[in-house]
Amino acid sequence: MNESLPAASAPGASELKRRVVSALVLAAVVLAVTLWGGWPFRLLWVLVAGIVAYEWFSIVSRANAIAAGASVVAAGIVLAMLPISSVAVAGVTAVAALVGALAAPFVRARLPLELCGVAYALAFAMVTPVLRDRPAVGLALILWSFAVVWLTDIAAYFTGRKLGGPKLMPRVSPKKTWSGAIGGTLAGTIAGTLIWSWATTGAFGLNGRVLAASLVASIVSQAGDLYESALKRRFDTKDSSGLIPGHGGFLDRLDGYWAVLVLSGLALFAFHIDL
Repeated sequence: MNESLPAASAPGASELKRRVVSALVLAAVVLAVTLWGGWPFRLLWVLVAGIVAYEWFSIVSRANAIAAGASVVAAGIVLAMLPISSVAVAGVTAVAALVGALAAPFVRARLPLELCGVAYALAFAMVTPVLRDRPAVGLALILWSFAVVWLTDIAAYFTGRKLGGPKLMPRVSPKKTWSGAIGGTLAGTIAGTLIWSWATTGAFGLNGRVLAASLVASIVSQAGDLYESALKRRFDTKDSSGLIPGHGGFLDRLDGYWAVLVLSGLALFAFHIDL
């Protein structure tokens, strides 16, 4: 009986290893390009937007996915080159993405669903680079958003597995628990606050306003995760794609980040500040 335990646990250990390796590779690439900034950073997120559009179309209509991805990439490049305010473009894109996301659950026709996906995907192409370009705080803002979303996701996964307990929204995502949600929120809030202070002052510290913003962002990121889970459940899909070993697709990994991006884009547009 004892001899059979390693064999039974091997698939879970192997899957976790794949998840960790994939996450580390992607994180290293994204962080390197984030530090570089400029057009390399913008192009990375334009490509991400194209992949997300491809995956959305693959889920909701299973048609025109490649064309959708290519069109979003082209639109991201063209919009970035227009002689208009980048903050305005980011704000309008964030509003369109939010409206599209809120409308999608009530839409049944294929074309409107696809348009919701285009609006959803463009947020990555148009909002993220504008946040990175904010004078003085752009790099700190992106690192803050990564810290909140990544630590929320990681802590929620391991806390939920360790503690278990009541399910958060079993009809939407059967594996998510309240313990995981709370653990993820605490970790994401603390991580975001500490990373912001380090990136802006060179020392770790606590700031009340940043703490509150990190708390809201952590909760919003989990809402984005649940939203994508509901979308996949509606269309009877397990993963948005198989592009990331152990994780599924880009939409699976970036659903929480999308929500934080949209929130940040709306704040930037509404207050026209450097955050």
